[in-house]
Amino acid sequence: MGSRRALSPTEVVTRLGALQGWQLAGSGEDVAIEKMFKFANYHETMAFVNAVAFIAHRQDHHPDLSVHYSRCVVRFNTHEVKGLSETDFQCASLVDALAA
Repeated sequence: MGSRRALSPTEVVTRLGALQGWQLAGSGEDVAIEKMFKFANYHETMAFVNAVAFIAHRQDHHPDLSVHYSRCVVRFNTHEVKGLSETDFQCASLVDALAA
């Protein structure tokens, strides 16, 4: 990936409005977007986690994942810009497409 820049608050709100179920979390340098995905069982959850890991590797952008038996919380932010970048929203869209 090329160089990333922090999005302005207006850009963040606009992009967040285009995503289903994602919300802002944290504040300041720790601001992120996150979403909980629910599954029937552990096997489905782990299949999703492995697919997210593949997306993250391909995009060179790695989310924080909170993995549980039948759910996974995916959290994106861009440490290098100390906020949110376009990449966070692109990756969120890819994860949504995966879950659909």
